[in-house]
Amino acid sequence: MKNRVILALLLSTVLALPVLAQDTNSNSQAQPAATSTSADQSTTTTGASGKPALQPDTHEGFWGKINPFARKKYVQRQTAPIRDRVNELDELTASNTKQIKDVDSRATEGIRLASAKANEADQHAIDAGNKAMAANQTATQANTRLTTVEQVVGNIDQYKASTQTEIRFRPGQSILSKNAKAALDEMATPLKDQRGYIIEVQGFSSGRGQTAIATSQKMADSVVRYLVLNHEIPVYRIFVVGMGNAPVPTDASAQDAKAKHVSGGRVEISLLKNDVEQLSANAAPATK
Repeated sequence: MKNRVILALLLSTVLALPVLAQDTNSNSQAQPAATSTSADQSTTTTGASGKPALQPDTHEGFWGKINPFARKKYVQRQTAPIRDRVNELDELTASNTKQIKDVDSRATEGIRLASAKANEADQHAIDAGNKAMAANQTATQANTRLTTVEQVVGNIDQYKASTQTEIRFRPGQSILSKNAKAALDEMATPLKDQRGYIIEVQGFSSGRGQTAIATSQKMADSVVRYLVLNHEIPVYRIFVVGMGNAPVPTDASAQDAKAKHVSGGRVEISLLKNDVEQLSANAAPATK
């Protein structure tokens, strides 16, 4: 019986020792908290969250560094600050990650906008270059045309012989024959809608004095009448003169050639042109 009592006492003592050791450890951690906190604040460093770093528990307690009989609440109380600090670091890491992503997205969008603006500026520069080239080409064409116009205006009264037709009349007649009309048609038909030309009509007749002049004028007038009525040649483009029996050189290029009088009646029709028609032909492609 005594053995049982002694064994019970020993067992109760052994079971009571861990509880006393744990309570002593908890009280010892709570009591020096105020003094150790003020002493440790000067020596501890600040963590990434801005709070002081966790300090290891240097109180060994009744069991030393290892307490084999630690309760669940004691373990939770010891690990709670670490768990809270880990959660805080996770939140801080997530916040930093979000900020980095925001900065990266803003930088990417800025680069995209800058690239778009650069491409737009390049396109504007290309368009401006094309417009400048077109303006330069237009200016060159205008300068060329101005030079041509100046030349034409300078030579506006300089007519050059193009074609020449001669019509013969029987003595004492001023009526155009069939062959004469065909010759006038061949000369006048291409003149429709043309500009920059004049027609010289000179009548020659045999005889003497005013009679010959009147006859030659009458033959020339018949030619002019046919051109005006049948081919709508403007009257202001026709110059008529009755030469009568004026001597005509045998060779117009020879100044010393001997002149001869006309036998019978004839009319010389000369077509003279300047450069106005050529100017109109060159201007037609430019206006298209």
